[in-house]
Amino acid sequence: MNILKEATIETIKKLPDECSLEDIMYEINFVAQVLEGLNDAEKGNLLTTEELLNRVEEWAK
Repeated sequence: MNILKEATIETIKKLPDECSLEDIMYEINFVAQVLEGLNDAEKGNLLTTEELLNRVEEWAK
């Protein structure tokens, strides 16, 4: 089974019964973003802290 699908199923199982559709969508999106970040890290697509701070400074202008 695809890792995203497995993580999504496990995430939904852990949510309370009274959660909303928006709660479910938020959690699934969060898991997908984390898995995407881990995949990028495995490929070596990383930023140093200095590079990140420079980007933040540029965005703030």
